[in-house]
Amino acid sequence: MATGTLYIVAAPSGAGKTSLVKSLVETTPGVVASVSHTTRPPRPSEQEGVHYHFVSLPTFATMIAQDAFLEHAQVFGNCYGTSRAAVLSKLEEGLDVILEIDWQGARQAREQMPDCVGIFILPPSRDALRQRLAGRGQDSAEVIERRMAAALDELSHYAEFDYLIINDQFETALTELRAIFIAQRQRQTMQLQRHPELLSALLS
Repeated sequence: MATGTLYIVAAPSGAGKTSLVKSLVETTPGVVASVSHTTRPPRPSEQEGVHYHFVSLPTFATMIAQDAFLEHAQVFGNCYGTSRAAVLSKLEEGLDVILEIDWQGARQAREQMPDCVGIFILPPSRDALRQRLAGRGQDSAEVIERRMAAALDELSHYAEFDYLIINDQFETALTELRAIFIAQRQRQTMQLQRHPELLSALLS
């Protein structure tokens, strides 16, 4: 069976990464999003194993000690990590796996799996990014400015990724994101894994 490809999708807050990944997974066969472990408590709408694997801080620390994470980080006082075993299991099933992580997590994952494909989602402008952050209607001006500063810092790492997608029109950005996955599957090495009998028969 052909192995899947690991994709890292990163973006500053407000660029629309989560919506794009969700739509891609829902409309593209063979693509799944990795479910991270976190130490933060679940929100009312979140389900265990669907949105996150919710674990205690001691459990998370034990997983770090056991080198169980492909990448992990602490964000706003909570820990987040990607299980290496879970990702490898999905890849071995032939599924393409998406990690939604920041540039720091991307560096960690790339060190362990250098063949992964990095995709960075860009907003169409600074003004659009600020409007999206403010449009959520749940943060103060101070929080928005802090998130804006963090977003600009995240943006400065775009050159570490293989592909850039500008999320101006959502459907266009989704089509471009899907095109990367389709093109990757047509690479010679991937097709040789999927269709060895055909290629052998054609040349025999």
